Amino acid sequence: MRTLRHTDPDFSASLAALKRHAEAHPQVRDTVAKVLHAVRVEGDSALLEFTERFGGPRLKAKQLRVTERPKVPTATKDALATARSNVLAFARKSLRESWTMKNAQGAAVGERFDPFRRVGIYVPGGTAPLVSTAVMTVTLAAAAGVPEIVVATPSGLDGKVNDALLFALEFCGATEIYRVGGAQAVAALAYGTESIAPVQKIFGPGNAYVVEAKRQTFGHVAIDLLPGPSEILVLADASANPAWIAADLLAQAEHGKGSSILFLTNSVKLLKSVEAQITTQLATLSRQDHLAGVLADGCALILVKSLRDAVAIANDFAPEHVSVVTKEDEKIAAQLSTSGAIFLGGYSPVAAGDFLAGPSHTLPTGGAGRSFPGLTVDMFQRRTSVVQFSPQALRKSVATIAKFSEIEGLDAHGRRKALAIAVRPTHFPALADGVLAQLVERRNGIAEVKGSIPLGSIPIESFTG
Repeated sequence: MRTLRHTDPDFSASLAALKRHAEAHPQVRDTVAKVLHAVRVEGDSALLEFTERFGGPRLKAKQLRVTERPKVPTATKDALATARSNVLAFARKSLRESWTMKNAQGAAVGERFDPFRRVGIYVPGGTAPLVSTAVMTVTLAAAAGVPEIVVATPSGLDGKVNDALLFALEFCGATEIYRVGGAQAVAALAYGTESIAPVQKIFGPGNAYVVEAKRQTFGHVAIDLLPGPSEILVLADASANPAWIAADLLAQAEHGKGSSILFLTNSVKLLKSVEAQITTQLATLSRQDHLAGVLADGCALILVKSLRDAVAIANDFAPEHVSVVTKEDEKIAAQLSTSGAIFLGGYSPVAAGDFLAGPSHTLPTGGAGRSFPGLTVDMFQRRTSVVQFSPQALRKSVATIAKFSEIEGLDAHGRRKALAIAVRPTHFPALADGVLAQLVERRNGIAEVKGSIPLGSIPIESFTG
């Protein structure tokens, strides 16, 4: 745990050293590239080989898909139902809806939003079964109406998936579950194997290898974002409760190696109290050695001159989670522009957002919050633009279409620089207005009608320039 003070001579340099760079180590990039290529070429055989080589169980292809039924206590089911209800309600509120309008020429234009047909969701196994990740990802896919929700999650050495996690996946809407993890699982979702059909888009957090696999398969499939190790930044003044702040910091440190744990305050007394509380509470937790390592590598307690400086540091850092505990929470929060999620007040622990608040806890890390949002339900929807011209609307658009064709110097299009619309029912009975298109070519500044053809037979390029 490091303590930085604005009076330190190297304060600016120490702050700069805290910045993360979301770039994979060359060894990780190379390993992932080899795994992706092998699974793409060899299918199940490579998938099974890498699963065993990287510390997983020895499986046969027929064992990849999870078919067993989980048994969980009623209390676990109740907790999952409560969390899913909140996440589902929030997701439904956020869904994009199709719409249409008339443009200036009278053409109908709009957007249509449809669910992806088949998506893949990676749910880490890791040092703890991330049941909440199942709720925060699969629920959104179901809310969007995705018919095929495919989950990949690593099993234990015995080949079993944690019962609570398995129940959560099924309860939230997963239609297929496979007991594989790592880069090889992402490869299977992206390219398909004999046992796993490929998906259109891949979602979910994971370790460095999983994130790099998503990065390298982007373009072949779509991805949501590249979430890395967990991050929290608590911004507080003297009015905050040090015990609560320490608890929030330790809760995020539980996510493991690589986590960034920052505390910013303008109060010397609060900084010392939070430091003492971290030491006291750590001694009561079950994963002390694990947490001590995370705190030693990634925790910084920072004394700033003013809350304005704290806001500037927070915006520059672009953390996954920001907790604001001050006398003016909303005023401070309004100045934060790069955070994945903002938690206001001492009664809004980040853990509540992790488990049941409503918004997905899959958020940008590594400074990506400057440019990317967290996971939202509309990421499970495809957007399609829809355009429909009437004869009258097309007639009003002809001059502009012709001018753009001329400006852009598209010779093939330019030979048909204008479209004149005439109403002739006998030539085109399929349309109520009997629309006929006349191709007009300009030569030496003189317009010459080149012939008449039914509007429906004109290539769409002729209308778009």
